[in-house]
Amino acid sequence: MITTIVFDIGGVLIGFDWESYSHSLFDKETAREVSAAMFETGYWDELDVAVRTEEEILASFYRARPAYREQILEAFERVGECVTRRDWVIPYIQDLKARGYRVLYLSNYSEHVMRANRAALDFVPHMDGGVFSCDEHVIKPDPAIYRRLIAKYGLTPEECLFIDDRQNNVDAARTLGMRAILFENEGQMRSDVERECRG
Repeated sequence: MITTIVFDIGGVLIGFDWESYSHSLFDKETAREVSAAMFETGYWDELDVAVRTEEEILASFYRARPAYREQILEAFERVGECVTRRDWVIPYIQDLKARGYRVLYLSNYSEHVMRANRAALDFVPHMDGGVFSCDEHVIKPDPAIYRRLIAKYGLTPEECLFIDDRQNNVDAARTLGMRAILFENEGQMRSDVERECRG
């Protein structure tokens, strides 16, 4: 029986469309180079881990694409514009809680993105708690962050339903005994949640 529903945040409870965002700022080539510096290098994950300082990580971005330093900084400083609030989230959380489910979050999230658009996280107080990677210094799909959530809330993995938009994170949850759903869109997720909770 499912008693707890655990949500990823970016790409599930909020929109995070980097491609559209970067193309709104720059021409196609610049957007590609800036994105490569920030994401293809793996340095963006270091923001979510929050062991190195933001200044150190920015310096790593710059070293990856020195000719695009100014544009990298602009994309970094304006990243709050990349995060979009989803109107259905709070009512859905409230509905799940009214039906007796505990609702938690487990998210790779950086303090920088949090500061950049706090309004998009207005659903967090409506939840029963959760874990941000920047507080734990470990990111999904590392099993350690799932175990920290489990320990913090005394969860029974087999009673948890985990929802994420990345297959590797879904797979990691399943290896720990959780049931899990790959998020594609709101309608598909709602349907899958109902099916899993009935099962």
